[in-house]
Amino acid sequence: MSKLTESLNKINSLEELSEGNTVIHKLHPMAKMITTIVYMVVVISFDKYDISAMIPLFLYPILMMSLGEIPYRSVLSRLLIALPFSFFAGLSNPFFDREIAVSLIGLPVSYGFLSLISIIIKTVLTVMAVLILIATTPMDKLSSQLIRAKVPKMFVMQIMLTYRYLGLLITEVRNMVTAYHLRSGRQKGIRLVHAGTFMGQLLLRSFERAEKVYLAMKCRGFDGEYRFAASKPVRLWDYCYGILVCCVIVLFRFVNFSLLIGSLFG
Repeated sequence: MSKLTESLNKINSLEELSEGNTVIHKLHPMAKMITTIVYMVVVISFDKYDISAMIPLFLYPILMMSLGEIPYRSVLSRLLIALPFSFFAGLSNPFFDREIAVSLIGLPVSYGFLSLISIIIKTVLTVMAVLILIATTPMDKLSSQLIRAKVPKMFVMQIMLTYRYLGLLITEVRNMVTAYHLRSGRQKGIRLVHAGTFMGQLLLRSFERAEKVYLAMKCRGFDGEYRFAASKPVRLWDYCYGILVCCVIVLFRFVNFSLLIGSLFG
């Protein structure tokens, strides 16, 4: 139960961070969203063996977290959830691609191992960029900008409602786990024989709660259109930020600053 409570607190803390008053929070949501997309595209576009060229891209999340006053621990704790998926996705690479790429401190490093590290670095950079965007921009403002960017309204609504009511689902699971523990003595966790029944009950309770939420929305005038507050106009500073950051990110794509700095001091 403590883990479920911790997950619920993490969701709430991320939403609380988005209500900050720093220079990053004051930027227009569209400018931050475009720079995040450009950053992610640039990160993904790197060759699977080109690790050194991606190192300077860590400057972006570090500066954004510093200027946005985002706790590093808050981002890193969420980042750890995605790392196992990227690790297992590239775990087979060292076994299939055994050609030696470089010798590091006398130890041979294969191309497969380099590609594994590349996958992990790309995961770290892209997930951090998304978390920083969410931690500096309220979800309703992001959703309104997605609609402004001609993303289908139904898709945006699904994202918005899923994010909004994820905490409600976790609360429901926490209540069910508490009830299960009260009826099972000192049993830790949920026994496998009861897992199917537990998931079935959760599904039925989710349908019931979703119906109540929908009826509540209908009573408040919901007609299928999710209406957002009017967004503030884009300022000159927002244009300057977006153009400057995007240009620097694209420059990092075509210039390997790690090798350039190494050649200067080598």
